[in-house]
Amino acid sequence: MQNVLTEQLLVQNALEAKGLMVTRVDWRDQEFDWTSTRAVLFREIWDYFHRFSEFSTWLDETTPKTHMINSTAQIRWNLDKHYLNDLRSNGVNICKTEFVETGDERTLSQIREEEDLSDFVLKPAVSGAGRHTYRITGEISKKLEEVYSGLIAKEAMMIQPFQKNVLIQGEVAYMLFDGKYSHAVLKIAKEGEFRVQDDFGGSVHQYDPSDEEIEFAEHVAAHTSPLPAYARVDVIWDNNDQLAVAELELIEPELWFRFKPEAADLMADAVLRELGK
Repeated sequence: MQNVLTEQLLVQNALEAKGLMVTRVDWRDQEFDWTSTRAVLFREIWDYFHRFSEFSTWLDETTPKTHMINSTAQIRWNLDKHYLNDLRSNGVNICKTEFVETGDERTLSQIREEEDLSDFVLKPAVSGAGRHTYRITGEISKKLEEVYSGLIAKEAMMIQPFQKNVLIQGEVAYMLFDGKYSHAVLKIAKEGEFRVQDDFGGSVHQYDPSDEEIEFAEHVAAHTSPLPAYARVDVIWDNNDQLAVAELELIEPELWFRFKPEAADLMADAVLRELGK
C-alpha cells in the first residue's frame, strides 16, 4: 500500500508542477460531480473486474461529463482480453491464446483433449491480479470442473499453453508514454509459483532492456488507435523463445514510478498533450 501511495504522490506532484489541480477520487464515489473536473486519469481502479457491470455503467454515465485518459474507446477495448486477437491480426506476436466463449457447454477436460493440451493456463477474458487463473498439468479435478462450469456460464475464458520461459526469464513490463519507452521492470514468480503478481509472492526488479525489446514494446503501442497517453506492455519469451505480448495494460496499470521517479513528469506531459487535443 505504501508503494501505491508513493506513486500516487509522484504523479500528483508532477501534474501540479504543470499547473493542474489534482483530486484523488474513488470511481464509486456517488457524491462526486464528474462535470466539475476537466479530466479523469485512471489509476489504481483494481476492483473493476470484480464489479464489471457496475464499472461499465459508470463508464457509460461518466464519459459524457468529462475527458477520459486513456480514452473511453481504448478502455472498453482493453477491458476484455479479446484485444489480443486484434494485436495478433496486426502482426504482433502474442502468447498463443484460444478463447472459450460464454455458454460453451464443453467440459474443461473435453477442451483439453480437443486442443491436445498437457500443460496450460486458464483464466477469464476479463480479469486482473490473477483472478481465477489456474495452471493445469495433471488430471482435472471435479472441483475445478465445477468452478469452470460456473465461470463459463457467465463469462468468456481464455486458454494458453504454459510458457515455460516465465519461470526461467520472468516477465518484463515496459512503461510507455505517448507511445515512447520510459523504463522497465522484471517480474519474477516466487519458488513453486507461476504467477508473477506480488499478490502471489512475486518480486519486481530494475531492468535494462535491449533495443530489440524497446522496439517491440513501442511496436505494440503503435497498434492501438489512438495512441494511448500511457501504456504498460507486459512481455515474455514464448515457447519458441520469441518476444510475445502477455498483456497490454491501458486502464489502471501499476507503472512503477518508484523505480524512475522522473517518469511521472512524462506522464504529466502526456496528460497535457491529451488535454490539448
